[in-house]
Amino acid sequence: MGLLEDFSSGLFIIQSVIFIILLLILRKVAWKPIMDAVNEREVTIVDSLNQAKLAKQEVQNLKAENEIIIREAKVERDNILKEAREIKERIVGEAKELAKAEGDKMIEQARQSIQAEKAAAMADIKNQIGTLSVNIAESILKEKLNNEGAQNTLVENILNKSNLN
Repeated sequence: MGLLEDFSSGLFIIQSVIFIILLLILRKVAWKPIMDAVNEREVTIVDSLNQAKLAKQEVQNLKAENEIIIREAKVERDNILKEAREIKERIVGEAKELAKAEGDKMIEQARQSIQAEKAAAMADIKNQIGTLSVNIAESILKEKLNNEGAQNTLVENILNKSNLN
């Protein structure tokens, strides 16, 4: 209780006046700049938050655009692959048709060649058989027709048969 006994009302008033003056000076000199800095910082924070929201929105828009582009690219890729398959199938079909036509042509040429060789072989065989027959007939006739009477009889038979035919 010793502090309450030393209380002086004059000192209290002077200290109160000094405190109020100090508050006024601080308000004029420090309070306003501090509040301005706080307000400026608040505006900066709000702007940063707004920019972050805009950036987030832009990122979402870019993601949506990327997804659309990816979907379109997939559709285009599928179309290109489908077209490539169709072209491949068409080319393979044309190649098969060309190969079949070429094969048929070669087969037909082989048939014609075989027929020609067969005809040539038959003609050759006929010629050889004809020659052989003539040679055999000549040999037989030479043996049988050693005398003139047999020759005359053979000639008359041949002439009679040729008139009949």
